[in-house]
Amino acid sequence: MSELKLLYITAGSLEEAKRLGRLMVERELAACANVIPGMHSVYRWQGKLCEDEEVVLLIKTSAERVDTLIEAVVEEHSYECPCVLVLPIETGFTGYTEWLRAQAVGVSE
Repeated sequence: MSELKLLYITAGSLEEAKRLGRLMVERELAACANVIPGMHSVYRWQGKLCEDEEVVLLIKTSAERVDTLIEAVVEEHSYECPCVLVLPIETGFTGYTEWLRAQAVGVSE
């Protein structure tokens, strides 16, 4: 099942996360996007300790679409250096993973 991937992305606002998720699904780079508001982030940026409210965006796609999807997210994102991480989907409910494969994300059976 490693042909399916989950991207973990952070955004600075609910509106930005929704826009990015919608755009990736509309462009058929992703099967699904989940927006999770209310994350508090603590990080170091350019030597300074920072704390901000952010929004998590989870995107499900295929391995072959990952590079194009990352490029699109980075191009559309407001951050200079956005958090975009790719995680393998190891297993899951067969009905759901079959649905993911059936979407226009370039996964062949």
